[in-house]
Amino acid sequence: MSQIAPTRSGHVVIGVDTHKHIHVAAVMDSIGGILATGTIATDRAGYQQLLDWAADYGTIIAFGIEGTGSYGAGLASYIRRQGHKVVEVSRPDRRLRRLNGKSDTLDAENAARAVLVKSLEVV
Repeated sequence: MSQIAPTRSGHVVIGVDTHKHIHVAAVMDSIGGILATGTIATDRAGYQQLLDWAADYGTIIAFGIEGTGSYGAGLASYIRRQGHKVVEVSRPDRRLRRLNGKSDTLDAENAARAVLVKSLEVV
């Protein structure tokens, strides 16, 4: 896990691009700044590592997880059991991803951005 920038607002959303063996995560503050990105293992220890790491950046608003019905199912379940809100995020359109380039980190950032947008719609 790596740090990119200091926390600006104290509240964060976490986006996760899920895969079979690793998940890629991004921490975004409430005004859309990426604070950090990293990878975790797809097991209970990795899930807890993600929670601890994310909490270091501020109060967690929600997690945006791609593939909650497949590769992200275990993570989504674990996060919910720990009392956090989980938002299922749709995978990006494959055609657009090919045009703009494919990156797991970018997908995680987009998942976080989707959560931020949804949380603003509620306000």
